[in-house]
Amino acid sequence: MDLKRVAKDAAKTLSSYMTYQALRVVLEQLSETDPPQSLWLHGFCSHISVQDGEAFIRALLQEKQELAFRIMTVRQHLAEEVADYLPEMVRSAIQQSNMEHRRQHLERITQLTVSEPPSSSEQPTDSES
Repeated sequence: MDLKRVAKDAAKTLSSYMTYQALRVVLEQLSETDPPQSLWLHGFCSHISVQDGEAFIRALLQEKQELAFRIMTVRQHLAEEVADYLPEMVRSAIQQSNMEHRRQHLERITQLTVSEPPSSSEQPTDSES
């Protein structure tokens, strides 16, 4: 297992997620302060996916530099705010999730199927024997 590669992929995914969150913040701000810019940015998002945050920023820089810089500033601020909490939160969430999955799996594999006892009409009587 290449732990460096795993960490690099996780960092890229997290960076893209921070870009998405920053985009949401900026869109919300623009909807209140500059509705035409907000509409333009919504339209831009419908053509350029934010799933790859770096590609999204590169494309936005080509179209509207000031919006790209604003999103980059917000994502940097978000990253700085959550960086201290993130490692422990990720470890804790994964540990709790794994425990819950194991518990559910154990319950599922240990459930006994109780067959219904035969009804009294199906049991032989003394007169039938």
